[in-house]
Amino acid sequence: MAKPFEEPSAKPLALTLGEPAGIGPDITIAAWLKRRELNLPAFYLLGDEALVARRAKALGADVRIASVRASEANAAFADALPVVATGETATAAPGNPDDSSAPAALASIRQAVTDVREGRAGAVVTNPIAKSVLYRAGFRHPGHTEFLAELAAQNGRVPQPVMMLWSPRLAVVPVTIHVSLRDALAELTSELIVSTVRIVAAELKSRFGIARPRIAVSGLNPHAGEDGSIGHEEQTVITPAIKVLRNDGIEAKGPLPADTMFHDAARSTYDCAVCMYHDQALIPIKTIAFDDAVNVTLGLPFIRTSPDHGTAFDIAGTGKANPASLIAALQLASRMAAATT
Repeated sequence: MAKPFEEPSAKPLALTLGEPAGIGPDITIAAWLKRRELNLPAFYLLGDEALVARRAKALGADVRIASVRASEANAAFADALPVVATGETATAAPGNPDDSSAPAALASIRQAVTDVREGRAGAVVTNPIAKSVLYRAGFRHPGHTEFLAELAAQNGRVPQPVMMLWSPRLAVVPVTIHVSLRDALAELTSELIVSTVRIVAAELKSRFGIARPRIAVSGLNPHAGEDGSIGHEEQTVITPAIKVLRNDGIEAKGPLPADTMFHDAARSTYDCAVCMYHDQALIPIKTIAFDDAVNVTLGLPFIRTSPDHGTAFDIAGTGKANPASLIAALQLASRMAAATT
């Protein structure tokens, strides 16, 4: 049973608008309506108050909206959904992005990062964006993860972002992310595996409270290469990386056949599975924990989580969107922020 709702005292979470025509506004409203039942951490939405009001009306949701500054979000949260203006209005109707979508979505992300880096928010939580819409407006990043890394740059140095998909039953990290399979093979190096796993191990300790993280490292080829008979990358790229990691004192094991890494007994032997490419990591977790998986970006100087799904244009504004993944993202962001303060 959830604890009685209390006025929050920690810094609020900065929640981005996401694609204005998608389900971001829907799940934001649905999550806020469950704030007392689930004792959710306080959050504020960075976006257009008028858009949120229109969406609430379309959903038939009984929600009061408060236009506030970030510093006022905690006090407002119990009785109203706090909305902090970004200066960009959005006119997009549910399921139909228009020319206002990209500026509104990007302004929300930029402001959320500014707020957390300047101490007004405890973490960034992002609603889903539509990359195809952003690309038409000149967006040049493969996705959220890479854009956030650029916003996190310090003294011209862009940190290496590591994408983790986390749930209570499984956590996975792809070494190569939003690139084609052909390009993933070209990008995969021992150095990239080592730097990725080092970040994963460090943040499992610092932000997830795991004293000695156990990292399972997949192979690349079927059956982890069958001793070189179905590919050589396990021997020439992955095993050398694991040796370096073990010399660092990191408990990394592998390379393991990816097709036997994700059953119940196997998952009990590690805290995170590091895989070589996007689908190798994401297919298992989206099968096991589609509704409650959370996208976490490691390697940044701030905490960022996100629901593990897209904009779902086809159900935007219908009331059918499930807020479970956003709720899990808010809860995990709050837990990570508490662990690092």
